[in-house]
Amino acid sequence: MTGRWFATAPVATAAVQLICVPHAGAGASAYRDWQDRLGPEIEVLPVQLPGREARFGEPLVRSVSEIVGNLVEPALERVRGPVAVFGHSMGALIGYELAHALAERGRTPVHLFASGYRAPHLPLAGPALHTLPDQEFQDHITGLRGTASEVLDHPELMGLLLRVLKADYELCETYRHPERPAFAVPVTALGGEQDPDTTGERLARWEDLNTGRTTVRWFSGGHFYLHHHLDELMAIIEDTLLNTGEEHGGSNDGSDRPDRPRTANSRVLPTS
Repeated sequence: MTGRWFATAPVATAAVQLICVPHAGAGASAYRDWQDRLGPEIEVLPVQLPGREARFGEPLVRSVSEIVGNLVEPALERVRGPVAVFGHSMGALIGYELAHALAERGRTPVHLFASGYRAPHLPLAGPALHTLPDQEFQDHITGLRGTASEVLDHPELMGLLLRVLKADYELCETYRHPERPAFAVPVTALGGEQDPDTTGERLARWEDLNTGRTTVRWFSGGHFYLHHHLDELMAIIEDTLLNTGEEHGGSNDGSDRPDRPRTANSRVLPTS
């Protein structure tokens, strides 16, 4: 069962595992370089969602609860010790619900990295987009600057991508946050300063949803800020999971790591 959702080989030397959930329209390959970048102490577990890449022939899923309901058992089978969760955009929403599902089954994650997504109990920043005509929807996607030009310029490829993206947007835009107690999972919320979905307090409000520490990291750039700040992001993840003085938790600024780049292009705001 795990092979459909997690296709990577185990890393026996890892002290902690990091489940990585892709953004809308993407698959596990969004994290293809992360294992080499993070090294052998952190095992990267990219999630392969239905309807894309190796699972292209499977039906797309338009519900967060259905995704998480099918993902949590394979995740439990693969996890063998401390585990953290990272998600970007749609992946942050799915990752948040997966973290809750793992905690409910006795595998509380040691950390949640929520990137490029508002606190999920907040309303949409604007009208729903998944019902737009294809051209208007494509114009929106183009403006996010996260899609390769060779895909944007290829009508057949773009048609396939739009099908996946609209399903993923529907998944996000029809999600309703359940009434439940906050959980005790430390959260690092990351966002681009020019991303309209995470402006103002919309990123910092992740602190409403947990009783642990919430740290907000701002980067220059828009929704796909991480494409331009990947070294800094890797340093934050590694420092948070391995070098805090707390076992697999907490956060710091990486200043004690001369072998990793300083996060000079990000601003940090501890919120609790």
